[in-house]
Amino acid sequence: MTEDQHRRWVGSMPDVYDRCLADAVFRPFAVDVARRAARLRPSRVVEVAAGTGVATAELLAATPEAHLTATDLNPAMVEAGEERVAAAAWQRADASSLPFDDGVFDLVVCQFGVMFFPDRPAAYSEFRRVLAPSGHVLVNTWDRIDTHGFARVLVEGLERALTGDVPAFLAQVPHGYADPQVVVGDLRGAGLEVESVETVTLEGRAASAADVATGFCTGTPLRGEIEARGDLDETTRLVAAHMTAVLGEGPVSAAMTAHVVQARR
Repeated sequence: MTEDQHRRWVGSMPDVYDRCLADAVFRPFAVDVARRAARLRPSRVVEVAAGTGVATAELLAATPEAHLTATDLNPAMVEAGEERVAAAAWQRADASSLPFDDGVFDLVVCQFGVMFFPDRPAAYSEFRRVLAPSGHVLVNTWDRIDTHGFARVLVEGLERALTGDVPAFLAQVPHGYADPQVVVGDLRGAGLEVESVETVTLEGRAASAADVATGFCTGTPLRGEIEARGDLDETTRLVAAHMTAVLGEGPVSAAMTAHVVQARR
């Protein structure tokens, strides 16, 4: 897949992503990042790569006095986010060229979006540009696949379903920016002062392993890689069966690890 395809959510993908993955995979970390944001007491916040608004909703709840602007590159995500979290001001924006004046925000938040940026130094420079003096940045990024209980078992299922021809998306993109020192170096290279780096492990809970399989296989850019290799429905079924065999029937849980970095201008 091209870099552009790795960043693209189209058609029904945002709905599936939100229904199957938002609460199970992303909300625990959204609560964590919102708690960190509240400690900074911002009055003007911009969220970059906001997706369908999982972290957006938590940021609004944790910083009720702040004005929150939520952005995403994908029009389908912006449309979904506007519908789900209408209290935020939504607009389409490319992280490497933010459509805002200099120094207008106290806080830039990016939950699990930095891995998708094709030019991270440019994006971090934009984060710095739009920050007011002493403004802050909060970003998180996934650790390695083997530290993510859902993704690890998902990849095992893909290996079985696709006889070893495993799509590279998960390893290259969501889990491809897993070294916190690389993240720190990129932020510092953009002129930001890194204040803290914390590795956090939280529990994700889903109604079923099949829901998680459906979310990843049909609600993320992994979908395109599966379709290029074979039948999407059959592959999703086989992956769901493997995940259910490993994680169990009914509600399932898994530990997930990410790195959270706080920096300031």
